[in-house]
Amino acid sequence: MSLPHALLIRNVRPLGKAPVDLLVRDGRIAAIGAALAPPAELPTEEEDGGGALLLPGLVEGHTHLDKTLWGMDWYRNEVGSRLVDKIDNERAFRHASGHDAAGQSLALARAFLARGTTRLRTHVDIDTQAGLRHLEGVIGTRSAMQATQQIQIVAFPQSGLLLRPGTEALLEQAMAEGADLLGGLDPCAIDGDPVRSLDVLFGIAERRGCGIDIHLHEPGAMGAFSLGLIMDRVAALGMQGRVAISHGFCLGDLPPPERDPLIARMAQLGLVLITSAPASRSVPPLMACRQAGLTVLGGNDGIRDTWSPYGNPDMLERAMLIGLRYNLRRDDELDVALDCVTYAGARGCGFAAYGLAPGDRADLVLVEARSVAEAIVARPVRRRVVAGGRIVARDGALI
Repeated sequence: MSLPHALLIRNVRPLGKAPVDLLVRDGRIAAIGAALAPPAELPTEEEDGGGALLLPGLVEGHTHLDKTLWGMDWYRNEVGSRLVDKIDNERAFRHASGHDAAGQSLALARAFLARGTTRLRTHVDIDTQAGLRHLEGVIGTRSAMQATQQIQIVAFPQSGLLLRPGTEALLEQAMAEGADLLGGLDPCAIDGDPVRSLDVLFGIAERRGCGIDIHLHEPGAMGAFSLGLIMDRVAALGMQGRVAISHGFCLGDLPPPERDPLIARMAQLGLVLITSAPASRSVPPLMACRQAGLTVLGGNDGIRDTWSPYGNPDMLERAMLIGLRYNLRRDDELDVALDCVTYAGARGCGFAAYGLAPGDRADLVLVEARSVAEAIVARPVRRRVVAGGRIVARDGALI
């Protein structure tokens, strides 16, 4: 066990404001102000911030640590264009190659941390071919990273919930063995029986007392129908504030008179929306969602896997891509992009004690930038990353 200590970071600019000092004790922010004195009763490490921009630890709201090929030899992607093509191809590849979800998830989690991501939510494939093998690997990563990175695990039926008998039991077992949330996937387009699919999914969640995060790729009217069924169950089961919709492409397809009532009901029921802001699909209207009171957060989705060669474990880059996709150009608009990977990310995932106020967990990122907008578009190497009150990375490299 490490001995108690304090960390005093001098001359930093929280979100671009005037320079201050920041004192950390027992892994929490103890004080913020000018010319702070180190505590006399504790050994204190002092760090010169050099006028750097200070950000809270970055938040990844939707990724797949278990799938990644990060750091491996290049994968030649020849997969078909349909969603089921990608699902089947990935399952076959991972089975044939003996894909190491433990080692790969740890490598990607560490890469996230070096770039300032201290909290993340990852979906982990649960299917009848792999069983719980991928989950076991990512639980190991969560344990290895627990001092520096908070990881939420979603038990995710990537191959469908109804199509492969035995998946329901595996999801139950995954929740019993340490997954934090229950995942779902396209109840119409994949399972083909949305009522039964959602009944099974919400039944597990009710028995296990867990939240749900549903991948909803379905377009237009189909997606709106599924979304309506999901919200009916949230209301009936009293699950307000415990359900997330990942992607929600249908909200980008629908005309405002059909779309806006759905968004309003999502906000009323406390759903959250998680977007990767992809260039290739319709996306939910970010500003309209926020104006309706709906929390919208950002995530990479897959990073360098059999689905796609793209992705980078840098949430400032994801904020930039959100800005590009939504045509956010003004500095105050880019503040919204950062919010998607900071405060809204923490709020949407339910990460507590988050931010830059006394009492918050000391997860901090120092970057060379004059403003939030510059940090997003320039994405400088992280000068320092602090996690749980300790410096864990310097100049882009983990200590």
